Amino acid sequence: MKNIIFIITLWMTLQFSSNIFSQTDSSTTLLRITLQDGSEFVGNIVEETDSEIFFKTQAGLQLTIKRELITEQKEIKGTWSETGFLREDPNQTRLFFSPTGKTLLKGKGYFSDYMLFFPFLAYGVNDVFTLSGGMSLFPGATSQIFYFAPKIRLLHQDEFHLSSGVLYIQAMETSLGIGYGVFTYGSEKFAVTGGLGWGFSQGEVTSSPLALIGFEARVGKYVKIISENWIPPNSDVIALMFGIRFFGENLAADLAMVRVTTSEWTGFPFLPWVGFAYNF
Repeated sequence: MKNIIFIITLWMTLQFSSNIFSQTDSSTTLLRITLQDGSEFVGNIVEETDSEIFFKTQAGLQLTIKRELITEQKEIKGTWSETGFLREDPNQTRLFFSPTGKTLLKGKGYFSDYMLFFPFLAYGVNDVFTLSGGMSLFPGATSQIFYFAPKIRLLHQDEFHLSSGVLYIQAMETSLGIGYGVFTYGSEKFAVTGGLGWGFSQGEVTSSPLALIGFEARVGKYVKIISENWIPPNSDVIALMFGIRFFGENLAADLAMVRVTTSEWTGFPFLPWVGFAYNF
């Protein structure tokens, strides 16, 4: 049963990738300029002086703008498609729960919350190293769960990202966690993530790794579908997650369903998963 589900998941991933990777993907960075009256223009600076900039919008309109009228200039990353410019998903460093192979850029960060009681804060120390962690917020509990999750990028070449990290958890007198390696390959339209993780608890490390396979596929201007699947060693149990992400410039919200493949599961076949992240 475990092998069958793994094959189906892999087949779905390859089907998505064969369709989406065949499309042209042109990642680019545009500039958004906001003026004192609230007007916004998106495009590129053609030329500039000490007092003015010569700006070309996406539609080809050429403007001369006095610097004193500009209140904000901000880079917007994304890709071009048949429908226009698609802004990047701001939460690319994670699927639903697990990390991807990507790290935060220097000075970037996010605050996230999973299932209401598990807040998480992450910050890019530089382009290679991301530091993150948090603590549970169970009302009325005499103690909380603390977690710490540093991640370092080992390799970034074109659309391939490889990272390694640790998730360390401290719950009362018990410490446990997982050390992992994870890769992500793909574009803003479609990407595959896979990894292996070795669990540890009280000084003992598992001999066999936990496997991760997942993908993310953009299906709209502000929408992605995401799959995240965990395969424990020496077990017929697989944790399957499938759902959707809605995102804007800074905010991303995830809604997913979780299913554990075990004959002992009774009642409603899925558990809900809810999470959000605000990126800064």
